Amino acid sequence: MSDAFLAQIDWRQPWLAPVKPIAERVLQFSPWQDGLNALASDLDLRNHRSLPLCFVPQADLPAGVAYETFISESGGVPTRANLHDFFNALVWLTYPRIKVALNAMQAKEIEQRRHAPAVTRGRTRDAATIFDENAVLLLSSSPAIGDMLRQHAWRPLFIEQRELLLQECRIQLFGHALMEKLVKPYKAITGHTWVVTAAPAVLDLPASEMRAWLDATVAMQLQDGLNTSHFTHLPVLGVPGWWPMQDEAFYADAAVFRPLR
Repeated sequence: MSDAFLAQIDWRQPWLAPVKPIAERVLQFSPWQDGLNALASDLDLRNHRSLPLCFVPQADLPAGVAYETFISESGGVPTRANLHDFFNALVWLTYPRIKVALNAMQAKEIEQRRHAPAVTRGRTRDAATIFDENAVLLLSSSPAIGDMLRQHAWRPLFIEQRELLLQECRIQLFGHALMEKLVKPYKAITGHTWVVTAAPAVLDLPASEMRAWLDATVAMQLQDGLNTSHFTHLPVLGVPGWWPMQDEAFYADAAVFRPLR
């Protein structure tokens, strides 16, 4: 397996901070796939059926078996040597409870629709896929931040209330497809934000403890169900400090920072 794709990743980028600690440990191994499985074993990661989680070659996925079903029934996560699957594996190791909750949701939906007259993905599975691929976890102690985001009030959020955003909000990427896109960043990249409200003390936790809190909290929230109305859009390079020249003109670009319909 070629590891050339790894050279494309700039670990200095702030949006990779949540997965960087795990990546550093994984990349101490050669091949890196061994690092994934060593950490999965150390963390005793298990799927929703309590089967040990491991990362397996794509060839282990039988023809005709859905990816989510295979993970649910075997504990194996098919993993190719590319950016998409590498970031996916890092998210499994960083936010395992959320990933288990999403897999359980998707596997259940696939099973329930298997014998339906017209096989469709369904809204729950679509929403779970969006979360898995493109979610941004926005942890905030201020309800005003979530309100501004939902209203697409970009100037108040990113300029007028910039200090409030920096002080009372933590933004963590979750979606592995979103991370893949940001390897070659461009202004219009947009995430689907999941807003989590927390006490100010949670925001002050050490980074690893805050991620663990988020992992447990969001996984619990997902037990109540999921649909696309739970998301709100966020042009991720608008996050303070995530892109140079974030001035008035930057945020006035209505092709990216679109007004609410």
